[in-house]
Amino acid sequence: MDYTPQGYRRYVGVCLVNPYKKIFAASRFDINSAWQMPQGGVDEGEDPRSAAIRELREDTGVSSVEIVAEVPYWLTFDFPPEVREKLKHLWESDWKGQVQKWFLVKFTGTDEEINLWGDGTENAEFGKWSWMSPEQIVELAVDFKKPIYKEVMTAFSPYLQ
Repeated sequence: MDYTPQGYRRYVGVCLVNPYKKIFAASRFDINSAWQMPQGGVDEGEDPRSAAIRELREDTGVSSVEIVAEVPYWLTFDFPPEVREKLKHLWESDWKGQVQKWFLVKFTGTDEEINLWGDGTENAEFGKWSWMSPEQIVELAVDFKKPIYKEVMTAFSPYLQ
């Protein structure tokens, strides 16, 4: 995507899958009941594939991976007003939402490689992690991310059978 809609932050998402077709998810420190897949912003001039690998490493410490597939289009969602207000102060900018590129990434390492303190370059975001089914991923996501997660699971379903 050469053009990002005005007011939307470019993000990448990583659907990290283990050999048993389970997907990595982690609970956020700030919203303990909210589980999500690793994701993060795309830096200026950064390739989305590189951003996905960087964000995964920053969030989980994981680098033993192989990109298998990507959703062939960008997904967009709006933040609910209360989330937008919170993020306005946190990020010091007023984003309407995110435009996301999602990647299916095969985990080739062992669970011992997973470190929620990440690679030490960013503050930790997550408190707990688990391998989950696609249905659990959608069910445990915050409400405003559920439609995106459903679409991601549908796009990657051939690889998750």
